[in-house]
Amino acid sequence: QVQLVESGGGLVQAGDSLTLSCAASGRTFSSLAMGWFRQGPGKEREFVAAITGGGRNTDTADSVRGRFTIARDNAKNTVYLQMNNLKPEDTALYYCAGSARWFSRATGRYDYWGQGTQVTVSS
Repeated sequence: QVQLVESGGGLVQAGDSLTLSCAASGRTFSSLAMGWFRQGPGKEREFVAAITGGGRNTDTADSVRGRFTIARDNAKNTVYLQMNNLKPEDTALYYCAGSARWFSRATGRYDYWGQGTQVTVSS
């Protein structure tokens, strides 16, 4: 079993930056591909970014590419989401997730989920 705990969310203004963190425990972290997803008010959960276990490959949604960067530190069992130039449409509950087998954009391919951290961007 893997436990994931997100942190770093908050209320910011448009144009600001935030860094989300997700700390993992319970399993060899480097064996997991990790992803960030978000769910805005009245919307379905959507893919934001993913990174392979070793950190060599990443994938980022078109809507945030060039503004958001995913990274990981396997020595600290932590994955990060650096978010720059935030926009009101980035307002959502942000989740991190881990997959033992897949490097994917699909929510169904992830085995472990955190509880989420709220990001609110005011205009």
